[in-house]
Amino acid sequence: MLLLKADEQAILKAASIVAAGGLIVYPTDTVYGLGCDPFNESSVRRVIDAKERKKDPLPVLGSSIENLLRIASFNQKSNVLASKFWPGPLTLILQKKPVLPDLVTFGHSTVGVRVPNCVVALRLIQLSGGLLIGTSANLTGRRPCTKAREAADQIGEKVDLILDGGETLLKRESTVARLVGGALEILRRGAISESEIRSALA
Repeated sequence: MLLLKADEQAILKAASIVAAGGLIVYPTDTVYGLGCDPFNESSVRRVIDAKERKKDPLPVLGSSIENLLRIASFNQKSNVLASKFWPGPLTLILQKKPVLPDLVTFGHSTVGVRVPNCVVALRLIQLSGGLLIGTSANLTGRRPCTKAREAADQIGEKVDLILDGGETLLKRESTVARLVGGALEILRRGAISESEIRSALA
């Protein structure tokens, strides 16, 4: 496992590891993420094993809304929220498109997506084809990591590279909002309040 300061050269190396089917840990605006190519099922299995995850779907981060449109179906409400809160700490649960492997969502018909507000993450995702698995870089049931060293201690031996971008800006997870069938449901409270989300849709 390599631990590198997140400069351009290290980001390029991380993207090459993703392209080769490897696993990386990288900073986002919320907490450190564990990433791989979402279309490479063997890599996705490695992520699941690394986290010791049993059944929870894996979110996908995009470098833009346009890239996320490749894997998720947006409606009027999700477009409003994406326009207001992205890049930022809001994960939207939307209808999944068939192109995304079912393994990513554990067979669910929906997928969690967001565009993070972090220069390192956005550059990495862009260099990795526009989409990257974005689950938190910690063992399932353990506290998410806001520093690279914390992630290294938990899952460092299971990944190929850790990008150290310093402590994350928000130090807490994204808010997760489900928007399927028109109704809004907050599945996880995080950096954006429910009242802010509902106000945006009013």
